[in-house]
Amino acid sequence: MNVLAAGSLQGVWPCLMAHSPCTEAISQTRFGPAGLLLESVLAGSHCDLFASANQAHPQYLLTAGIAQYIRPFATNRLCLTVRSQACQHDDDWLTLLRRRDLRLATSTAGCDPSGDYALQLFDLIARDHPALARSLRQRALPLVGGRHSLSAPPGQLAASWLINQGHADMFIGYASYLPLLRQDPRLRVFTIPTRYNPPAIYTLAVLHPIAGELATYLTSAVAARVLSNAGFNQQQ
Repeated sequence: MNVLAAGSLQGVWPCLMAHSPCTEAISQTRFGPAGLLLESVLAGSHCDLFASANQAHPQYLLTAGIAQYIRPFATNRLCLTVRSQACQHDDDWLTLLRRRDLRLATSTAGCDPSGDYALQLFDLIARDHPALARSLRQRALPLVGGRHSLSAPPGQLAASWLINQGHADMFIGYASYLPLLRQDPRLRVFTIPTRYNPPAIYTLAVLHPIAGELATYLTSAVAARVLSNAGFNQQQ
């Protein structure tokens, strides 16, 4: 069985598979920006189960007759990670996003759902702060998750690597990484209120019956607990 899965699942995947009844049936698991993985499926890459952070990708495969069925199995949100030395004691996520002296990075929209959700965040901010939203769209640098963008070294999170290497001062990314990011004293991590924070609905697509047992497991209560322990499925 070949699995293609969103890069944000890579950290939790070993623990998920440790509880899975069908781990031995998986011959290969490839992680990456889900938009690019979708392109590879459409180009003919062998895939039995596709797991995306964007519900639209599996839905596209289903509508095209490539997937047999789709199921949501996890959720995520966004957070803002900032270089500690750039923060004042009373800063919050909104005051920091207003700072034009701070370089803001995101993932690449269209290629990586994290970048798509960052644009949705800007759209939600526009309801109350239209000038700020326009500024964010202009200033945001899509530094990772694209076809030819920067890549964090294996085992390093994009937010911490970009900021600590001096490529950016702050990064909008998934809140599932928040516990790990908060372990780095060089960083401060800020939650984003639900009103502005678009939900990421992780959805799987079964392309071949061989993946049915894995799909059943990933949508089970056991897998939900593993995902919650790893920072997914958290309510704000």
